[in-house]
Amino acid sequence: MTPRYVLSPEAAHDLVQIWLYIRQQGSEETANRVEKAIRDRMAFLSSQPDAGHFRKDLSDAPVKFFPVYSYLIVYKPGTLPLQVVAVLHGRRDIPPILKQR
Repeated sequence: MTPRYVLSPEAAHDLVQIWLYIRQQGSEETANRVEKAIRDRMAFLSSQPDAGHFRKDLSDAPVKFFPVYSYLIVYKPGTLPLQVVAVLHGRRDIPPILKQR
C-alpha cells in the first residue's frame, strides 16, 4: 500500500515536539488526541489537496496551509504522496522557519 502522505524530516520532528509539549503541559491522552487529529487531517488532505489555502503572507513557496487546532499543516499540493513540509503552531514566526526548509 502506498502511503497517502510523507513527512519531511523537519515535519516529523515538529510532530514529535508538539506531542512532547502537549504531554508535558497536559496529558498523554491529550497529546495522542492532537496527534491523531493532525494525522487524520493529513490523510484527508492527501485526497483533497485543494482544501488548504496558499498564504502569501507566510510564504512565497508553492505550499498550502491547513489548520488543525492551533497548528498549521504546511504541504506541497499536487504531489503523490502528499508531501508535508511542516506542522507549526500558528503563533510561531512562520516565515523565517519556512525559509530555512
